[in-house]
Amino acid sequence: MAENGLGSQTRPGGENLLFLTDDQLRRGIEAMFFAYRGFTADPDRILSEKSYGRAHHRALHFVHRSPGTTVNNLLDILGVTKQSLNRVLRALIEDGLVESKVGVKDRRERHLFLTEAGRELEKVLSEAQRKRMRAAYREAGPEAVAGFRRVLQQIMDPEMRKHFDQLKDGM
Repeated sequence: MAENGLGSQTRPGGENLLFLTDDQLRRGIEAMFFAYRGFTADPDRILSEKSYGRAHHRALHFVHRSPGTTVNNLLDILGVTKQSLNRVLRALIEDGLVESKVGVKDRRERHLFLTEAGRELEKVLSEAQRKRMRAAYREAGPEAVAGFRRVLQQIMDPEMRKHFDQLKDGM
């Protein structure tokens, strides 16, 4: 068996096995923490100017990605309590960034849409993150991007992977 220095061994039949030490896994975890910190830094600064937090950003992002999504679907995607989401949505609605429309088929449902102001804020927030992702993807190359996506999908809980798969492809 040949080793590539990353804990990966190739068997004579070409089968590739990956063996990582606890220290290598710990470094991967630390990389995720620091990458997330960098990934959220620009939006956090923009949001703080408006007295919003990451929950507001996530709500704006997923309402933008799925216009007309229901409050219940957003609850499921975000994995927050109803009380927490209601607090976030109330602020976004009061500030004119999100509008809630009564469902046509089921009047108990509330469908969420970004207003023009909401679309503008979401665009500013996501452009900061797209710029960072674009630069990282270019530097890493297409094979690394595909591998990164596979790793992220395997880290996701199965029900979250379902939501991810339902969104329009673009990664």
